[in-house]
Amino acid sequence: MNTEETTLDRIRTRPRFKMFTHLTKEEYAENLKKYMEEHKDEFSGNINKEVATIWIKTDYDNYWKPCLALRVEMEDEHTAIRGVFGPSSAVWTFFMFLYFSFSILWMTFFTMYYVEKQIKSAEYPWALSASFVMLFFILLTYIAARFGQHKGKDEMLKLRKFAEESTLQFEKKIN
Repeated sequence: MNTEETTLDRIRTRPRFKMFTHLTKEEYAENLKKYMEEHKDEFSGNINKEVATIWIKTDYDNYWKPCLALRVEMEDEHTAIRGVFGPSSAVWTFFMFLYFSFSILWMTFFTMYYVEKQIKSAEYPWALSASFVMLFFILLTYIAARFGQHKGKDEMLKLRKFAEESTLQFEKKIN
């Protein structure tokens, strides 16, 4: 098994990795199911031959309870497994909605301020202040996402270990 990871992958909001194996898609999906069955007290998820979504079973449910999305593809006669860590799709969508909304509002308020200065008007004296407030909200959203990542780091490490062990364990049996 070969794993690829870059510095950029470690600083993303949704860290990712890529592994290569000699197993076929079907074999890999079956191996994931077997591994999950062996560790059913620790992990849960959905698996098919194209994609798999894995969660860690916990007693609590916070906004950054990470899951691992695995996508299986064929590349150069090898099976490539792409893994993406992140929160549930609902939480991810909510954070993207916040980033989008605050960014649009920042651009709107800053444009109002800029146009007001160009035409020498005093109609929107609050526009510059509002644009700084939007930048603050963007920063606050980013900090909340980073805090959630930090809080879920142990679970992300377990999920990474799941991805590696579920592949290595069965690759060793073949070789």
